[in-house]
Amino acid sequence: MSEYAGLGFFIALATAMVLLLLVLATVLGPRLRFAEKQEPFECGERPVVSPYQRFNVKFYLVAVSFIIFDVELVFLYPWAVVFKDIGWVGFVAMLIFIFALCVGLAYEWMKGGLDWN
Repeated sequence: MSEYAGLGFFIALATAMVLLLLVLATVLGPRLRFAEKQEPFECGERPVVSPYQRFNVKFYLVAVSFIIFDVELVFLYPWAVVFKDIGWVGFVAMLIFIFALCVGLAYEWMKGGLDWN
Protein backbone atom coordinates (compact mmCIF):
# COMPACT_ATOMS: atom_id res chain seq x y z
CA MET A 1 0.00 0.00 0.00
CA SER A 2 2.90 2.35 0.64
CA GLU A 3 3.82 2.22 -3.07
CA TYR A 4 0.66 4.19 -3.83
CA ALA A 5 1.27 6.93 -1.27
CA GLY A 6 2.92 9.17 -3.85
CA LEU A 7 0.05 8.67 -6.27
CA GLY A 8 -2.49 9.41 -3.55
CA PHE A 9 -0.58 12.55 -2.56
CA PHE A 10 -0.47 13.69 -6.19
CA ILE A 11 -4.22 13.15 -6.64
CA ALA A 12 -4.97 15.00 -3.39
CA LEU A 13 -2.68 17.87 -4.41
CA ALA A 14 -4.27 18.11 -7.88
CA THR A 15 -7.79 18.08 -6.39
CA ALA A 16 -6.86 20.77 -3.89
CA MET A 17 -5.36 22.91 -6.64
CA VAL A 18 -8.48 22.62 -8.81
CA LEU A 19 -10.74 23.52 -5.88
CA LEU A 20 -8.51 26.45 -4.90
CA LEU A 21 -8.54 27.86 -8.44
CA LEU A 22 -12.33 27.47 -8.69
CA VAL A 23 -12.85 29.28 -5.39
CA LEU A 24 -10.43 32.06 -6.37
CA ALA A 25 -12.13 32.52 -9.74
CA THR A 26 -15.53 32.73 -8.06
CA VAL A 27 -14.41 35.15 -5.34
CA LEU A 28 -12.07 37.37 -7.35
CA GLY A 29 -13.58 37.10 -10.83
CA PRO A 30 -15.79 39.74 -12.47
CA ARG A 31 -19.52 39.52 -11.86
CA LEU A 32 -20.83 41.77 -14.62
CA ARG A 33 -23.27 40.08 -16.95
CA PHE A 34 -24.93 41.72 -19.92
CA ALA A 35 -26.33 40.62 -23.29
CA GLU A 36 -23.25 41.33 -25.42
CA LYS A 37 -21.02 39.41 -23.05
CA GLN A 38 -23.25 36.32 -23.27
CA GLU A 39 -23.16 36.11 -27.09
CA PRO A 40 -20.87 33.60 -28.83
CA PHE A 41 -17.68 35.22 -30.11
CA GLU A 42 -16.60 34.65 -33.72
CA CYS A 43 -13.45 36.68 -34.40
CA GLY A 44 -15.12 39.98 -33.59
CA GLU A 45 -18.01 39.42 -36.01
CA ARG A 46 -21.68 38.84 -35.35
CA PRO A 47 -22.57 35.14 -35.64
CA VAL A 48 -23.93 34.28 -39.08
CA VAL A 49 -25.78 31.13 -38.02
CA SER A 50 -26.94 29.72 -34.73
CA PRO A 51 -24.21 27.93 -32.76
CA TYR A 52 -26.75 25.23 -31.92
CA GLN A 53 -27.31 24.07 -35.50
CA ARG A 54 -26.79 20.45 -36.47
CA PHE A 55 -23.75 19.52 -38.52
CA ASN A 56 -23.64 17.16 -41.45
CA VAL A 57 -22.39 13.68 -40.54
CA LYS A 58 -19.50 14.13 -43.02
CA PHE A 59 -17.77 16.39 -40.48
CA TYR A 60 -17.81 13.57 -37.94
CA LEU A 61 -16.56 11.06 -40.50
CA VAL A 62 -13.63 13.36 -41.28
CA ALA A 63 -12.88 13.48 -37.55
CA VAL A 64 -12.98 9.67 -37.35
CA SER A 65 -10.67 9.50 -40.36
CA PHE A 66 -8.20 11.85 -38.70
CA ILE A 67 -8.23 9.82 -35.50
CA ILE A 68 -7.70 6.55 -37.37
CA PHE A 69 -4.68 7.80 -39.30
CA ASP A 70 -3.26 9.86 -36.44
CA VAL A 71 -3.42 7.04 -33.92
CA GLU A 72 -1.94 4.68 -36.47
CA LEU A 73 1.09 6.92 -37.00
CA VAL A 74 1.56 7.53 -33.28
CA PHE A 75 1.84 3.79 -32.66
CA LEU A 76 3.59 2.72 -35.86
CA TYR A 77 6.63 4.98 -35.49
CA PRO A 78 7.80 3.70 -32.07
CA TRP A 79 6.99 0.14 -33.15
CA ALA A 80 9.24 0.54 -36.19
CA VAL A 81 12.06 1.88 -34.01
CA VAL A 82 12.06 -1.19 -31.71
CA PHE A 83 10.98 -3.73 -34.34
CA LYS A 84 14.11 -5.91 -34.04
CA ASP A 85 13.90 -6.00 -30.23
CA ILE A 86 10.28 -7.14 -29.93
CA GLY A 87 10.40 -9.92 -32.53
CA TRP A 88 7.44 -11.89 -33.80
CA VAL A 89 5.22 -11.19 -30.81
CA GLY A 90 5.38 -7.46 -31.51
CA PHE A 91 4.84 -8.10 -35.21
CA VAL A 92 1.67 -10.11 -34.58
CA ALA A 93 0.42 -7.54 -32.07
CA MET A 94 0.91 -4.77 -34.62
CA LEU A 95 -0.87 -6.81 -37.30
CA ILE A 96 -3.89 -7.11 -34.99
CA PHE A 97 -3.76 -3.36 -34.34
CA ILE A 98 -3.54 -2.52 -38.04
CA PHE A 99 -6.40 -4.94 -38.76
CA ALA A 100 -8.60 -3.06 -36.25
CA LEU A 101 -7.72 0.23 -37.93
CA CYS A 102 -8.48 -1.23 -41.36
CA VAL A 103 -11.93 -2.27 -40.10
CA GLY A 104 -12.55 1.36 -39.06
CA LEU A 105 -11.31 2.61 -42.42
CA ALA A 106 -13.53 0.12 -44.28
CA TYR A 107 -16.53 1.29 -42.23
CA GLU A 108 -15.81 4.90 -43.12
CA TRP A 109 -15.37 3.99 -46.77
CA MET A 110 -18.71 2.16 -46.83
CA LYS A 111 -20.45 5.12 -45.18
CA GLY A 112 -19.08 7.45 -47.86
CA GLY A 113 -16.72 9.39 -45.62
CA LEU A 114 -14.00 9.36 -48.25
CA ASP A 115 -16.25 10.74 -51.03
CA TRP A 116 -15.93 14.50 -51.39
CA ASN A 117 -19.09 15.14 -53.40
